[in-house]
Amino acid sequence: MAEIMFLADIDFEQYRKLIYNESGITFTPNNRSILESRLKERLREKNLDSVKNYFNVISRDKEELKNFLDSITTNLTRFFRNQAHFDALQHYVVPELLKLKKGAATSLKIWSAGCSTGEEPYTIAMLMSEILPPPWKYDIVASDISLKCLMTAKEGFYSESRIAGVPDNYMKKYFDKVQGGYKIHQDIMSRIRFDYHNLKNDSGLRNLDIVFCRNVIIYFDEVAQTAVINRFWNSMSSKSFLFIGHSESLFGMDTNFEFVKTQWATFYKKFV
Repeated sequence: MAEIMFLADIDFEQYRKLIYNESGITFTPNNRSILESRLKERLREKNLDSVKNYFNVISRDKEELKNFLDSITTNLTRFFRNQAHFDALQHYVVPELLKLKKGAATSLKIWSAGCSTGEEPYTIAMLMSEILPPPWKYDIVASDISLKCLMTAKEGFYSESRIAGVPDNYMKKYFDKVQGGYKIHQDIMSRIRFDYHNLKNDSGLRNLDIVFCRNVIIYFDEVAQTAVINRFWNSMSSKSFLFIGHSESLFGMDTNFEFVKTQWATFYKKFV
């Protein structure tokens, strides 16, 4: 099979448009090399000899299109990533929600959007198990565009190197030592529903109290970012909170979310 060394401009534009239309992810000349690298991998996997042939494949094969979109996403994550967000969740957001919902509900609905290999939703679940007073409960939906990442997340198994940053008391309480690493306790795993979801589409979720979508919209252009954020708005309850990445911002975006600054972290709220 001939080795693909670069994308012709016409091919790059064709792939760029397809990726944007299917996922909202934007490729520019600056990250063109990432696309080329991922295409090399997929061509080897499918035993194809040209990017044009592969484009024809993903244009008609929805499963391979999912595999391709999976391959171009970046899945950097870890337990308790950006600790300040979890401090704010514990000391501000959850107490505020319990106060607002007093007498009206005893459950919190949470979405971890772009959950990658599961460290974020498992972190949220462990924290909620620690801080929610009875009779309060929580339910978490965790979604990603990467089927490979979701499979890892559903297993709940992490190697020794992947559990760095987890406090000792959490390790003892929520993990089991197994061959080659650690396994999340079943009671925590049972509180999370992992599901494939492309943020370009409506999730169908409604009345969410907390949404985490961190370090995802940074890959979208302004139009796609606004569309995603407004879909979050539609999925959230009248009194709810949104966490995005520390390098992301809704500043200047046409959205109704309000900026919240606390001593722990900044985030956004929907209060209507």
